[in-house]
Amino acid sequence: MYYPFSWLRSLGRVAAYFLVVTLLGWYFSELSIAIAIGALLLLAGHYWNIYRLNHWLWQSKKITPPKVNGVWEHIYDGIYTLQRRNRAKRKELGLLVKRFREGSEALPDAAVVVDANAAIIWCNRLARIELGLRWPDDAGRRIYNLVRHPQFIEFYHKKDYEKPIEVPSPVNDQRILEYRIMPYGDQHLLLLIRDVTKLTQIEKMRKDFVANVSHELRTPLTVINGYLETLPGATNIPEAFLAKAFEEMRSQSTRMQCLIEELLVLSRIEASNERTTENIVDVPQILNTIKIEADTLNSAKQHTISMDVDPNLQVYGVETELRSAFSNLLFNAIHYTQEQGKIHVQWKLVDGQATYLVTDNGYGIEAKHLGRLTERFYRVDKARSRKTGGSGLGLSIVKHVLNHHNSRLRIKSKVGEGSEFSFAFSHELSIKQTKV
Repeated sequence: MYYPFSWLRSLGRVAAYFLVVTLLGWYFSELSIAIAIGALLLLAGHYWNIYRLNHWLWQSKKITPPKVNGVWEHIYDGIYTLQRRNRAKRKELGLLVKRFREGSEALPDAAVVVDANAAIIWCNRLARIELGLRWPDDAGRRIYNLVRHPQFIEFYHKKDYEKPIEVPSPVNDQRILEYRIMPYGDQHLLLLIRDVTKLTQIEKMRKDFVANVSHELRTPLTVINGYLETLPGATNIPEAFLAKAFEEMRSQSTRMQCLIEELLVLSRIEASNERTTENIVDVPQILNTIKIEADTLNSAKQHTISMDVDPNLQVYGVETELRSAFSNLLFNAIHYTQEQGKIHVQWKLVDGQATYLVTDNGYGIEAKHLGRLTERFYRVDKARSRKTGGSGLGLSIVKHVLNHHNSRLRIKSKVGEGSEFSFAFSHELSIKQTKV
């Protein structure tokens, strides 16, 4: 009822305006000129209001419209009402998008949405970690240009998505990812990616564990059994021989205990289902604790150990696993560097990635050994390893920890000059705290 009556009032005002103009023209005997001037003034007024409308819509920072009368009042009010409705709808849409993003980040799987041309429209944080996507830089790029494994490309173009496919991760070939593709909407596809490395490796882990234990425990058990078979039936055994026998049996039993403990640590890491993206690890605090332990371990060799640690640099990860990786590299440097050597530890941000480096001036390692150092029980110098009590599992533990955190151990070494062991965490896992 409001709008029809308002328009009638506006028409009444225009009629009254021209009535006054007509009377003035009749009074001055210039009726046509008066009507022309009145029409021009009315037109000028309308153009002035059009200019004000354009200025309000595109340049003015005010939300409320200018105050006018007549028909323009209704036009301004109508536009203002539509703007308020649109703002309310945009706010609702923003809240809906926010809830969608929060829900997608809570998914236990990586998720990617692509259009009919395979162009990436959206991905969650797990997808950026598992597939190495950079957001928003990779928006619009085709998914098979980033996940380039031939089996995945064939699977994608075949368009038979009933069964999932398992292929190595594009950022870590030691991890196996399962891809599920589900069409939805207007020719869009939803990719769900799950890490199934643990499922595919569990049988291999069991076999390796049994084989490694039986191989590595055979020697110390043989030594202990040899002494146990000799001692009970022997008479007049020299005290020196007894002391040596007990010391050797104690040494071998200690070695077996350490070996079993490290095997259990390694198996626990391999079987771990703990997600690396949920907890923030205070690495500087861990390194401070490791430094205290290293000083105790270093009491005999008297190395000079220096630490360059960024106190504000943290990472997402599993604290117990990362502690094993950090400490193993430092303790190895202490064990395999000649007395009074120099060891330098760094924890810093390099190209946006949290990086850990341990450098020593020890014996160095020949190039032919570098590719096998992370194999279980592999030793460059078996005699030196026995002397230092090495089990051959330290770097294997580091390797599996880093695999779990989508990282890789880098080794640089030159015989007679020393070695550098390092690894880095991706941008998504690195956290640089800013001081307030």
